[in-house]
Amino acid sequence: MNFTALEKELAITFKNQNLLIQAFTHSSYVNENRNKIHRDNERLEFLGDAVLELGISQYLYRTYPNKPEGELTKLRAMIVCEPALVKFALNLNFDRYVLLGKGEERTGGRKRPALLADVFEAFIGALYLDQDFNAVVDFLHNHVYPEIKNGILLDALDYKSQLQELIQQDKQSEINYEIISEKGPAHDREFVAQVRINDQVVGVGHGRTKKESEQRAAKKALDKHQTSI
Repeated sequence: MNFTALEKELAITFKNQNLLIQAFTHSSYVNENRNKIHRDNERLEFLGDAVLELGISQYLYRTYPNKPEGELTKLRAMIVCEPALVKFALNLNFDRYVLLGKGEERTGGRKRPALLADVFEAFIGALYLDQDFNAVVDFLHNHVYPEIKNGILLDALDYKSQLQELIQQDKQSEINYEIISEKGPAHDREFVAQVRINDQVVGVGHGRTKKESEQRAAKKALDKHQTSI
């Protein structure tokens, strides 16, 4: 795998190339290549999760000085959730560089959301160890903060929260989500979710993950409410 190409794409040069390689090394690759000196990215992912959360928290704190703690927490949760991290990873072509075992590769692991989200966090952890927090902030400034500023993530991922806030105005209303079907092979599943308010179906959504299908169902419910006003 040519990680030099990735460094050129990101305009980042790692002092310790082993850290960069480790960030993209899945445990399945290590298990199938015992004769090679490789460590998987799980420890880096653990560290990167904390570093990323701090980087996002700092940005939100400075960018939205009038938002209370509760709203900042909600925003941060949407930005560091799996669908958002997958979006960042794919935007940067991280899926091309993941080192996978043959079995994981055959079953579509290269596009698996949880795996891509972990790789993104592992890269953040590796960058932090190789350089420092300022280098991480520079990376986020180039590749993550613009997504937040443009509202792309918030528009795409906050429908469930918006719907929840809407129905809370009526204390008698109850909201429930249900996955009503799933189809396709393991590496290319499609889920269908429906959202009910007081046992009435108000939205149905399709998605690659259960969370995505629920978000789209919530969006359909919100769209229906807006057109009825």
